[in-house]
Parts: sequence; structure tokens; C-alpha cells
Amino acid sequence: MFIETESTPNPATLKFLPGREVMGAAGTADFVAGEDAGRSPLAARLFALPGVARVFLGADFVTVTKTDETDWHALRPQVLGALMEHFLAGLPVIEGLEEELAEDFEPADAETVAQIKELLDSRVRPAVAGDGGDIVFRGFRDGIVKLKMQGACSGCPSSRATLKHGVENMLRHYIPEVLAVEQVEV
Repeated sequence: MFIETESTPNPATLKFLPGREVMGAAGTADFVAGEDAGRSPLAARLFALPGVARVFLGADFVTVTKTDETDWHALRPQVLGALMEHFLAGLPVIEGLEEELAEDFEPADAETVAQIKELLDSRVRPAVAGDGGDIVFRGFRDGIVKLKMQGACSGCPSSRATLKHGVENMLRHYIPEVLAVEQVEV
């Protein structure tokens, strides 16, 4: 098994591509602490490594964020070994999918929300996934789009700039009802 490694815009995060499906069409899973990884044998295995601060599971990749005290030179081979052992053993990536939080928007805004989601899915998510993360729609009220950054993007220093200058400008250009974009942590 050959696992590729790519850097991300977040220097604390590396993207690992095992050459196979990780979450596939099931979506994504973001684990911000080891205590949260109980339902994912893969995330739990990665959090068992000293220096792992966050694990994100994408369709066909895994991003791992390290602690500030840890060096990638030491951690990278350990992550590669853990990923290889997990996939070669045929263990599940995740057991039971996380219940997504309900999206917050008025029923009268359903058409606008559909347009927002379409633009996010077609123009934003592929680029964000390329950097080892994901962007998830959480709500739309009073012209404000609420989005959650996951994976490498959640802790990236440039994520707020990406949301404000990239995503917000694009959504405002195509959808006049959109006034602003806000990042949410929940």
C-alpha cells in the first residue's frame, strides 16, 4: 500500500492520501480531540500517537494536525504506519455516522439556501478538499450565511480570509440575498 502525503496551507496539518476511499459518499468527520474519536477506530489510532491534535476524515483522504511541540519529521512516519496498519487490517474507518446539526434557515429561504449549497458544492468544496478540509453549510438568516470549516481549514490562519474574501464575495456576487458569511465552530 502506498500512501501519498501533501502539504496544506496550514503548516501544522498534512494531508494523507491512501489511494482508496476513506469516508466516500458518507461525507466527512472532524475530530478535534482524542475523546471525540470513540466512534472512529482510525481516528482513535491516530490520536494514540503522541503529538496528534486533530484528525479529519475526507472522502479519499485523511488530514492530521500536529501539536505545536511536535515535529513532522518524527510524526509523519508514525501516521503513515498507523494508516497502513489500519487499512491493511480491513478495520472500519467509522462506526455509525455523526448526526449533523440541523441547518438553521427559514422555510421561505429554501430556494436561496439551495443556491448557496450548489455554489459551495460546485465551486468551494473541491478547492477546500484539495487543501485537506471541508466547508459545511450550517445556516442562513437575515442575509448571513453560517459555515463551518473542518479539517486542515479549521485551524488554518488564512481560513477567515478565505471565507470573507473568497466565499463571501462569490456568494454575494451570485446571490443578492447574501449579505455576509460567518464562520461557526459548532
